[in-house]
Amino acid sequence: MIWLRSAAFNGYFFGLTFLLGLAGIPLRLFARQHALAFAQFWVGLVLAGLRVICGIRIELRGFEHVPTDGPALIASQHQSAFDTLVWMVLLRRPAYVLKQELTRIPLFGPLLLPAGMIALDRAGGAAALRGLLRATAAAVADARQIVIFPEGTRTAPGERRPLQPGIAAMAAHVQLPVIPVLTDSGLCWGRRAFRKRPGVIHIIALPPLPPGMKREALLRGLAECFAEGALEPVDNSVSSVVEML
Repeated sequence: MIWLRSAAFNGYFFGLTFLLGLAGIPLRLFARQHALAFAQFWVGLVLAGLRVICGIRIELRGFEHVPTDGPALIASQHQSAFDTLVWMVLLRRPAYVLKQELTRIPLFGPLLLPAGMIALDRAGGAAALRGLLRATAAAVADARQIVIFPEGTRTAPGERRPLQPGIAAMAAHVQLPVIPVLTDSGLCWGRRAFRKRPGVIHIIALPPLPPGMKREALLRGLAECFAEGALEPVDNSVSSVVEML
């Protein structure tokens, strides 16, 4: 049953993405100011399909730490492709830090920059870092909520990776607190996994790390949040789901 539901969701996801990608061509040519709203509409439909077809729902905790408006800097764990979607509907004006290669994906890739996403050339060295800081300052001036995944890649539940230092440079540059976020999304939607297991994905925002921290202290504090505040195993049966989204 899980295999059939997963196959149905994948068909829904790729079909929806293709159709809306085609619909987005005139938008990115003539109405780029609506690109973010269009992307949020697409993600809303994807997550609705995930809920109905695969039985995956979302529970939010600690979101009193996440501003409902104005700039913010959110450092989230990254366990699956789900994490790259969900913040689009959790925040009013999100701006993801993402790898530059994603902007070259057919149909939807060209919408990422008009939507205000921050593309990072991971092989660009110091020039890429300077570009990241300029884009971060512009996003903050535009009252965007910036989402970055400091682990740098999808990480299996329970696995630990050294955190990338870009988050510390961004925080120092714009003098914003860093909001650590935990997730267990990999238990339902694994890294590069075809199967989508029914259950609840928890997204937990922790108290912010204050602005002005030194690079080493910030990275250490964030790593401790990710490790010591790691989610305990949860009952992911459908009957135990608390639907929040």
